[in-house]
Amino acid sequence: MSKAIEMHEDWRGKIETVVRADILDPEVFKVAYTPGVAEPCLEIQRDIERGYDLTRRWNTVAVVTDGTAVLGLGDIGPEAAMPVMEGKCALFKAFGGVDAIPLCVRSKDSEEIARTIALLAGSFGGINLEDIAAPRCFEIEARLKELCDIPIFHDDQHGTAVVTLAGLINALKLTGRDKKTAKILISGAGAAGCAIAELLFMDGFENITMTNSRGIITRGKDYGSEQLNNLAAKTNLANISGGLAEGIVGMDIFIGVSAPGILTPEMVANMAKNPIIFACANPVPEIDPAAAIAAGAAVVATGGPNFPNQINNVAAFPGIFRGALDARAKDITREMNIAAAYAIAGLVANDELNAEYIIPSALDMRVPKAVAEAVYDAARIDFGVK
Repeated sequence: MSKAIEMHEDWRGKIETVVRADILDPEVFKVAYTPGVAEPCLEIQRDIERGYDLTRRWNTVAVVTDGTAVLGLGDIGPEAAMPVMEGKCALFKAFGGVDAIPLCVRSKDSEEIARTIALLAGSFGGINLEDIAAPRCFEIEARLKELCDIPIFHDDQHGTAVVTLAGLINALKLTGRDKKTAKILISGAGAAGCAIAELLFMDGFENITMTNSRGIITRGKDYGSEQLNNLAAKTNLANISGGLAEGIVGMDIFIGVSAPGILTPEMVANMAKNPIIFACANPVPEIDPAAAIAAGAAVVATGGPNFPNQINNVAAFPGIFRGALDARAKDITREMNIAAAYAIAGLVANDELNAEYIIPSALDMRVPKAVAEAVYDAARIDFGVK
């Protein structure tokens, strides 16, 4: 029996319900349940926003999946995704103090999933979408933003984008590059790749090229996704064609959210001098960091914990939700995500910055606090929070 199976059998679940009221006290019982509970019920009926003051809704997030894009496992089904969703909920609590509940939905129909979540939204202060395959993840997120009045956040998209931007901010500083002129190639045009491109454009990056398994994303093709079609219209400024080997030539930055081993040392050598490599495929990166450095890379980050500069979503989502919930924001905007990225990057002091330390550890407890504060401040601007 593997250690993972043994520990999961021992835990029998990584989260549990904790009762906050001393329900065994007869006087508390009468207030927490019948007859006293009627009063807060009627108060919420009069003003639905009072639910945030009188129930745990203010601090509760649903972690929702259909089980179609789980870690590196792919479509394993909603029940099989439950260990990952429980783990996500445990991270929400440990790093953000946020109560999270896993919801694994037995459907692959975008509208059905969106309607299911929307019908349950009155129980939650926010929704975290997780491990849903593209393009369904885009469709569900967009539909939920129409249907719901609470924050909707797809972590595989936006959490990845936030932490990637945080790492890039310091990698650019270390290598003396400017975001307006730096040439970026993103390998992988799924949920994460598209979100990274969108957030980088929002922050002022201008020259981005994207590739997928069929080659360089170019104008005029239908990629079966409105989001990717929109990106095709504003990426690949040089209008180059071919595959990864052709696209990588002369690039300053490689961002991989694609497949293991696809970036070769020869490709790194064909990039601009002292390139930045973010090889974030999990569990095996697009290139081994040692091979990338030997080929001339100045900075290398990966998605794994075994190398320096881990691009880990744990640095983003707990603090983002903490800040959004505290601000009672109705959405999580790109401005809030950018604020989160700069908060993460800002924790690395100039005298600490080096090729093996461009981003703080996801286990650094300064991170969720800094992110929450930055997101709260951004929400105050976006939503007029007092």
